[in-house]
Amino acid sequence: MPANAVAENVLGTMGTVCWTAQLIPQIWKTWRSKDTEGLSHWLVLLWTCSSAFLGVYVIVQDLNIPLILQPQLFGAFSLISWSQCQYYGSKRPLKTCILLGISIALVLGGFEAGMVFAVRPSYNAGNMRPVQFFGVFSAVVISAGLFPQYYEIYKHREVIGISVMFMLIDLLGGVFSDLSLVFKPKFDVVAGVTYSLVIFLDGIVILAAIILNPFARRRRRREAQLAAENAQHTSSPATTHVPARIEEGLRTSSVTPTLHDRGGDEDPGTKEGVGNNINEKQPA
Repeated sequence: MPANAVAENVLGTMGTVCWTAQLIPQIWKTWRSKDTEGLSHWLVLLWTCSSAFLGVYVIVQDLNIPLILQPQLFGAFSLISWSQCQYYGSKRPLKTCILLGISIALVLGGFEAGMVFAVRPSYNAGNMRPVQFFGVFSAVVISAGLFPQYYEIYKHREVIGISVMFMLIDLLGGVFSDLSLVFKPKFDVVAGVTYSLVIFLDGIVILAAIILNPFARRRRRREAQLAAENAQHTSSPATTHVPARIEEGLRTSSVTPTLHDRGGDEDPGTKEGVGNNINEKQPA
């Protein structure tokens, strides 16, 4: 396909927009629910680290500006999401989470800048291996980041905690970025493999949500029905009549004694005194 700088930049810009906004649904979802259960913090941490390696690769290669911006924005939003995992999931103090996020950003930023200056001279001299290493390694880290998320899906037997919209936008970003490479004078194989891996691995998460989440909803409905039936069984007639029997016993024990019962309880000495008085009143 002939090179087309306009198409390259337009598609690259669309991919960058997707990868700029991709984590916004996830960040919003986490902030709204105040919970990160089901979202692997390793996913967003590894993606944060991969952005530094991918940043070195695209800067040294002098790819189009949107593709140069993409790793920086991708890493920044991934780091925000990781900080949310520490705050809401691990219950760390807010100041600690902010300091951790800033520290990681400074370390990765310094690493990326240093590697750009270290690798560029060898690249300009025609040695492609160092820059290719950064491209391949970023693809490996991005791919590895999704395996902890697959474990979370396996553990919960559904896709929770992670925004499906986030995965869908991320997938579209990979598609547009891949297409932008098609219109370059020379197709970048390493970048193409990286973006294609993102498409494939994101697609697995989306497919898992489509298949597993309906089963999980039906499973929860069945569990709720069983819980309701168990609650009815515990409210059996034998249990409900116990208070009536107790009340009946209380009424029986509180019945007023009869005259005969009172008489039977009189002191024998009192009866004898009454009899003596009667005998004294009879004439001799």
